[in-house]
Amino acid sequence: MIETTVEPVITDADTVSPELPAPEAAEKLRDPSVPALVVLDSEDSVVGIVSDSDFVALVAESPGPVPVETIMSSPVRTVAPETPLGLAADRMNEAGVKHLPVVEGGVCKGLVTLEAMAPFLSRNRLRVAWKGDPIHIDTDEQSETAETDPPKDRAADS
Repeated sequence: MIETTVEPVITDADTVSPELPAPEAAEKLRDPSVPALVVLDSEDSVVGIVSDSDFVALVAESPGPVPVETIMSSPVRTVAPETPLGLAADRMNEAGVKHLPVVEGGVCKGLVTLEAMAPFLSRNRLRVAWKGDPIHIDTDEQSETAETDPPKDRAADS
């Protein structure tokens, strides 16, 4: 069987910094063509990913605005452009996510989504389920990070 790579389904990735205020990130996600935001550090390394489900958790658990780094899924699972679609689907399933940044040589090349992979894989291969407890946002001023109880590589949908 010939395996197709993620390369044909890579989409451009909108990127943000970890310090971007969450409301600004939410505004970017209002665009239906933006499925998720890849979070890049000052050296343009992928450090996280933020999607609508991260904002749902934020709204459900926090009364005030917080920076993206508080709600982003991190560490983030990534794939290379030559990654077979089946392996990418497996990584999504293992992490309970629907988006993976595509990284080549340490540079973000785009984003691959479950939706974009759908025409190439069976329905059973595309079933992604959250395997941990929902993300919990710690709004205590003493903590600046989100507490999670996710699968090994939390990337809660992202």
